[in-house]
Amino acid sequence: MSTLLALARLRAMRDGTAQRITTVRHCHVAERPMVFIPLKLAGEAAAPLGAMVGTDPGHPRLLVVPQPRNRDLRFAFAGELAEVLLPYIESFQKATETVEKKGGEPYERCLDAPQIVVPNRPAVAFTGLLGRSTRFRRVDGPHPVHPSVPLLGRWLTYFADRAAQPGSSLLLAATEALGAHWATGQSGLEDANLAALMGWIDPPAGMSGRRAAEEAEDPLLWPPAGPATDPGFDNEVLGPAIRAYEDAPTARAVERITQALRTQLEPTWRLMWRAVELLRALPEGSRVRDRWEADRGSFTRFVERLAEGGPPQARRDGAVSAAARLAGLERARAGYDVQRAYDDPLVMAEYRLTGEAFAGVVTSAEPEHFEGEGRSRKLRPLITVRTEDPVRLAPGTVLGSPDRKGHGAEVVGLAGDEITLKIVKGMGRGRTPAPGAVPEPGERVCYTSLTDDFQTSAALPDPEQTPWTHGGPPEEYVPSDDDAREEWE
Repeated sequence: MSTLLALARLRAMRDGTAQRITTVRHCHVAERPMVFIPLKLAGEAAAPLGAMVGTDPGHPRLLVVPQPRNRDLRFAFAGELAEVLLPYIESFQKATETVEKKGGEPYERCLDAPQIVVPNRPAVAFTGLLGRSTRFRRVDGPHPVHPSVPLLGRWLTYFADRAAQPGSSLLLAATEALGAHWATGQSGLEDANLAALMGWIDPPAGMSGRRAAEEAEDPLLWPPAGPATDPGFDNEVLGPAIRAYEDAPTARAVERITQALRTQLEPTWRLMWRAVELLRALPEGSRVRDRWEADRGSFTRFVERLAEGGPPQARRDGAVSAAARLAGLERARAGYDVQRAYDDPLVMAEYRLTGEAFAGVVTSAEPEHFEGEGRSRKLRPLITVRTEDPVRLAPGTVLGSPDRKGHGAEVVGLAGDEITLKIVKGMGRGRTPAPGAVPEPGERVCYTSLTDDFQTSAALPDPEQTPWTHGGPPEEYVPSDDDAREEWE
């Protein structure tokens, strides 16, 4: 836990309400998100019990599996879920734009992309498991399923995989999104409870956040947000209802289970839409749009893969593809951290405390300072900044500035509370700096060693060159009936 986050939590405890830890919103919130609240049967890895899903806060659709251990009922549930999710996803595939790529061929990209919002990180994991258990199913042979089921599985797998990408907003966990913008007076583990987290952030009128969070601990008032259900509910309500259905699988028995699950899902449904409203009310960070464009590009490529008839995602990555994926995630994490800091002074303050950034006032400037002689003579303006921040940057460190896009500087030296910088890029191509390219005396500036410069991909061998220490070259993936078999079945 960082120093500023610890301070914000202490203030939340003192004031009895959550504290903002950002000045802007760092995730995209769609105009028409799809809220998806899944429940699973206790003791089962991927046995869906039910779900509440929809894009209209006033008209949710409740899906129920009266006996989750029944294979046919589980995949009938998947077919119903596909009836809701697939048309929503397909609605974003029709409108596209042509993107001109510098130094490359133009390409088409969807104008918008779907966004699924789930309550918490376990719901993201369950979405991935549900995708894995359905994307390999066959529409013929033993245990055939509706053609929409394997397609749904491929999309659920895609969204769950994309949720691991730092900065992606295609599949959002509400508790993570809220926790990234507010600090509460409870532990991080307690923040995983959506009702308790919302109690701190948005308590009822006349009630403190602490008191609202305490009430959220009562499963009768606020059932768990899933996918796990409350043990008391399982033993006293759900278990007898499922046994009654097994004894007599009538419409009345199904309705009994449906009403029981409705009582568990409706409170979370209301919380989810209130969470969407709170997030949407925050001003959007300037770089959120760029990350959403990356999401739209990823979505478009997956649409094209499906249209080309590509196989389902493999159960396991090969050694090279797994290494490439890990390297990509690490680059995305580094880039996301830089973008958040550049967008948000409160996030940047964390780096100012650690000495990786500093803010101060320019005391002097030499905008026409040159280095070298003859043809190697280069414009390298100098500025001196007085700061009260603890600076831990060695001479020669390359710096960026959130106030100037494309601006770059280098540490020349430190003397007391003053630091001398050499401007190395972002000045234009003339013999004199472009207007405003060099900070002027009296101007307040911020510099950091965090830079969002392009990072090249890791140098990895072709899959055919995988060394024997990592399993050797992988065999060509061919989907088979064995793919549909899982350890939990």
